[in-house]
Amino acid sequence: MSVLLIEAFYGGSHKQLMDLLQEDLQEDCVLCTLPAKKWHWKARTAALYFMQTVPTSAKYRTLFASSVLNLAELAALRPDLGKLKKVLYFHENQLAYPVRKCQERDFQYGYNQILSCLVADVVVFNSAFNMESFLTSIGKFMKLVPDHRPKDLEKIIRPKCQVLYFPVRFPDVSRFMPEHKLAHLKKVIGVKRNGDACQLEALPDQQKSSAIMKSSDTRRGSGLCEAQPGLCTTRHEGLPSPVTAQARSSESEASESINPCQEEEEDKRHLTFNLSSISSGWDDPQRPLHIVWPHRWEHDKDPETFFKVLLKLKEEELPFHVSVLGEAFTEIPDIFAEAKKALGSSVVRWGYLPGKDDYFQALCVADVVVSTAKHEFFGVAMVEAVHCGCYPLCPKALVYPEIFPAEYLYSTPEQLFKRLQNFCKRPDIVRKHLYKGETAGFAWAALGGKFRSLLAAEPREDL
Repeated sequence: MSVLLIEAFYGGSHKQLMDLLQEDLQEDCVLCTLPAKKWHWKARTAALYFMQTVPTSAKYRTLFASSVLNLAELAALRPDLGKLKKVLYFHENQLAYPVRKCQERDFQYGYNQILSCLVADVVVFNSAFNMESFLTSIGKFMKLVPDHRPKDLEKIIRPKCQVLYFPVRFPDVSRFMPEHKLAHLKKVIGVKRNGDACQLEALPDQQKSSAIMKSSDTRRGSGLCEAQPGLCTTRHEGLPSPVTAQARSSESEASESINPCQEEEEDKRHLTFNLSSISSGWDDPQRPLHIVWPHRWEHDKDPETFFKVLLKLKEEELPFHVSVLGEAFTEIPDIFAEAKKALGSSVVRWGYLPGKDDYFQALCVADVVVSTAKHEFFGVAMVEAVHCGCYPLCPKALVYPEIFPAEYLYSTPEQLFKRLQNFCKRPDIVRKHLYKGETAGFAWAALGGKFRSLLAAEPREDL
C-alpha cells in the first residue's frame, strides 16, 4: 500500500482516472473518496474530512490527489501525509474556469489551488492548455488581493509542472459500427478483441506516445457515482475493471442526474434508445446526416449556440438527425426544452444514456460530433466520439487545437453552420472521410507507464 489515492469528487473523469490507477496498482494502493455531490463544499471541507478518515500507515510513499482537494490544508492537518511525495492532478483549474460575471468567481477556490501547488512535489495537468491557462493567470488573479500581495508565484510553481494527458480506456466498439466505419477502422488501427476492451496499434507514421508528456520548461501560447463518505479501499484481484465500473457507476449516475423528460411517460418511451428506427438504413450513404452533441446540459457547454445552428439548418429545410446526449442536473437551461420541441422529428435520441454500451452505440451510428464549449480542459466525450468514427467539429480555442488537427476546428458559429450545411447536402463526404488525427496516444495503453513513473516513490526527472 505504498500509494495513497485521494479523490474529493469521485465522479465523472475524476472517478475514471482513480479507477484506472486503482486497477493498475492493485494491492499497492489505498483509495479514499468522497461522493461527487456539492462540489463547492468538497473543495472547502474535504481536507478536514480526510484528516479524520484516511488511515495511518508507515507504508505510504506517494500521495496522489486531484486539485479539488486543498492539499495544503491536508498536509498541515496530517503531518505524516505531508512528508510523502505529493502529486497533484488538475482535471480543470479555477483560474480559467468561465463564470458569467467576474464578481461571481469565488476567490477562495483558485487560491486553494495555488496553495496546493506550492506544497505539492509534482503538479500534473491533463493538457498544455490547462497548464498554461492556470500558470499565466496566477499574476492577474493575485492582483485581486488588495495589498501585501505575494510575488513570483508562477516562477515558484512552474518548475514543478508537467502535462500528462487524461488516459481514456477505449472499449472495442467495432460490434456497434456500420460497415463504412468498420472499413475505416481496419485501415487505421488493428483491433484485437479482449472482452470489453480493445488494443489499439498506431500506424508507424503516427505520433508516438513519447511526445505525450510535455515539460512546462517549453512555454506554449484542457455520471456521478454515489460513494460512501470517506470510503477507503485497497485494490484486490477480482474487483471490476474500469469498463465494468463505469457501467455500474452510470447506473448510479442515472439516479443522481435529473432527466428532463422522466416525468412524462411518452418521453420515457422516447428516451429509450431504439436502433431499429435507423439501423435498417445506417449504411445508406445518402441517409440524413446524424449529428451528436454528447456534453453536460449546462451553460458552459454553450448549448444555445449549438441549437441556434441546428434550427438554422432546419429553417433551410436541410435533412439531418440529431442526438443530444450527456447528463442533466438540477438546473437545466431552458433552451433544451425549447430546442427539442422546435427540432421535432429530427431528434433521434434526447437525454442521458445510463449504460456505456448504449452510449457508445449511439456515438457509433452518428456521423458528426459537435462541441460548442466555452470551457474545456481536455474533452473526453469528443475523443470518445472520434474513437467511434465521428467527424469532430470543435471551436478553434481552449484545448481543441492541441487535440485535433486544424481542419476539424471552426472559429465562429457561422463557420460551424457552413460546415454542417455542406455535410447535410453531401453526408457521403463525411462517411468517406478518414480521420487525420489519432486517438491511440490518449489511451491508457500509451499513458499507463507514465502514470506508474509518476507514482514511483522516488521523483523522476525524465517523466
